[in-house]
Amino acid sequence: MSEIKVPAMGESITEGTVSRWMVKEGDTVNQGDVLLELETDKVNIEISAEESGVLEKIIRQEGETVEIGETIGTLSAGSGGGSGVPASEPAAVEEKKAATPAPEAPTPQAPVAAAPESSDSAKTASPSARKLARERGIELDQVQSKDPIGRVYQDDVKSHNNQAPAPAAPPANKAPAAPTSAPAAGSSTYTKPVERQRMSRRRATIAKRLVEAQQTAAMLTTFNEVDMTAIMDVRKRRKDKFKEKHEINLGFMSFFTKAVVGALKKFPTINAEIDGEDVVLKKYYDIGIAVSAKEGLVVPVVRDADRLGFAEIEKSIADLASKARSNTLALSDLQGGTFTITNGGTFGSLLSTPILNTPQVGILGMHKIQLRPVAIDAERMENRPMMYIALSYDHRIIDGSEAVRFLVTVKELLEDPESLLIEG
Repeated sequence: MSEIKVPAMGESITEGTVSRWMVKEGDTVNQGDVLLELETDKVNIEISAEESGVLEKIIRQEGETVEIGETIGTLSAGSGGGSGVPASEPAAVEEKKAATPAPEAPTPQAPVAAAPESSDSAKTASPSARKLARERGIELDQVQSKDPIGRVYQDDVKSHNNQAPAPAAPPANKAPAAPTSAPAAGSSTYTKPVERQRMSRRRATIAKRLVEAQQTAAMLTTFNEVDMTAIMDVRKRRKDKFKEKHEINLGFMSFFTKAVVGALKKFPTINAEIDGEDVVLKKYYDIGIAVSAKEGLVVPVVRDADRLGFAEIEKSIADLASKARSNTLALSDLQGGTFTITNGGTFGSLLSTPILNTPQVGILGMHKIQLRPVAIDAERMENRPMMYIALSYDHRIIDGSEAVRFLVTVKELLEDPESLLIEG
């Protein structure tokens, strides 16, 4: 029998959450088959079987938090499995599982249950259940377990408040209209429907980091607007030949990436980060491109953007966006990054204040292109395709004048696209 362990997932990740098991206890699996999906702060990782056999025991259930190197299940070698039930008799397996607890569960579980902090209770419980019990001030010995072997899980703790606190509780259930909660005259006892959903690990991490960014950085935002006429003219004239030659569409992101790199070269402090009392100036340009995925915003990184041409940038962004939406991004796709670009205009945003992607000290926000009347000179007005752009920056190391000049540089480069070939 072999153990299924949580693999190392990068130096910045120490734990994850069991998102879902792809197989059930008693299922036969082949080497390389995906056993479960593990959700981390940054990406979801699939854990595959290292050998063929039968899934003997699932130790850590869906929704539980696990650490690197922790055993989360066991796999018995061979097609027959460790339960003694032939693989050709699935009905017998199900009958055995329904009639008795999981095979030999108490013996291997004992050392696992003894590992968490012993201050809560001597009762066998998962780490997540112990943590929740501590937070709610609940003694684990008082929690009723639904598990056949008495192990307490997080759901048991959550439902503890609904359990009877004393033997007199059953009669109370038969008399819901007790005088202690009698409604006032004319009021209704109807409970409005709600749905409670558990926040995914990634969403929780996003929320935590956004709050930290606002609490730790002296964040300020400056705005400007870009006349997109020249870029739209270039795209109109060049898009067919560009796609024919490079097999990728000529979008706006390559122009903005080039413009940002050009501006960062003129204002290197915006391509930096704060490390204690030091400012780390980065001499490379790894540009993060914010992508909206199913479980929240992710920021994959276009490496060495200053060395890439328009087609290479477009292909890199398209590839990263596809991986983000299919949940196949690797940790290496997300790590690092010196500056971020986010495009709320794809959702119709006209103006917004982007939040820093710490430890970066600058982020550029793009917005919706909208026709607006623009004064060409003292006598002429024209409707032009205009876009508001926003630069949020860390005022601790970036002065307001520097931030304004950076954004003006981005504007000037975008309004003169040919200059990007020189300045970028």
